[in-house]
Amino acid sequence: MIGEVITATFIISFLAATLRMAVPLLFGTIGEAFAERSGILNLGIEGMMLMGASVAFTTTFYTGSLWLGVGVAALVGILLGLLMAFLTVTMGAQQHVSGLGVFFLGMGLSFYLYRIFVGELGGVPPTVTPFRPIYIPLLGDIPVLGPILFQQYVLVYIALLLVPIAAFIFDRTTLGLQITAVGQNPKAADTAGINVFRIRYLCLMVAGALSAIGGAWFSIAQSSMFLPLMTAGRGWVCIALVVFGNWMPYRILIGALLFGGIDALQTSLQAVGVAFPYRILQMLPYIFTIIVLVAVARRATYPAALLKPYRREE
Repeated sequence: MIGEVITATFIISFLAATLRMAVPLLFGTIGEAFAERSGILNLGIEGMMLMGASVAFTTTFYTGSLWLGVGVAALVGILLGLLMAFLTVTMGAQQHVSGLGVFFLGMGLSFYLYRIFVGELGGVPPTVTPFRPIYIPLLGDIPVLGPILFQQYVLVYIALLLVPIAAFIFDRTTLGLQITAVGQNPKAADTAGINVFRIRYLCLMVAGALSAIGGAWFSIAQSSMFLPLMTAGRGWVCIALVVFGNWMPYRILIGALLFGGIDALQTSLQAVGVAFPYRILQMLPYIFTIIVLVAVARRATYPAALLKPYRREE
């Protein structure tokens, strides 16, 4: 049975699926890294993803434009990021409570808006024409690597490109240094002339936009429909992956690929009919997340000001 499963075709399909499964995690986790590096824990990421999935599908359903769907999802994500920033940065509310509030808002509002503007036809969820894999001439014909790397969705390439962009911003730009300074010691950063509130607002807006785009992946790329809770906890996984990656984009990429690989493995094994309880296979990615988080959480170097509201008068 193992010999029948582990074939060249299976391995190529599995590795290509690994990249696809990592896409929403990369968007969400890179966004969360921006927020947490500035000192804000964004527990609302799952709600932002669900809102992104909902509005991306609804926009595409009415306009037929996938990119407009992605753009509207990013805009809604920015608005939710602004809400999170207002609660935690301006009002100084507890970040855990504010994040959970944004999560529940996004979770409930995503399905509510979908039911109002789209609904279901005879109990059957409407569909749209989703993103399709693109073939890169010549490169797509390379044995093994071609189908894995050069016959992917455009959002896969954008997600992968985010990693070096984020690393460059964090390590090589003035903005990145300001984000790090605000996340480590906002009072000292403020004294040095850095606008702490502006930096944190900006980072939460970036986090919201990227999280929502990650959510859009589920409804207009991975599938062709919107379903309640279709993100299946990926937002919470992103929070764990930030810790796993120690807030470093390239380490985050490794974590996303590991989780994506386990997720792809369970779907690939189900597809070839492996005689194993599918519910246990579906649990594997989340079990892996818990194990990894327990293993690395104590050794992680958290931003010093994470979870601490900043007020100038104090």
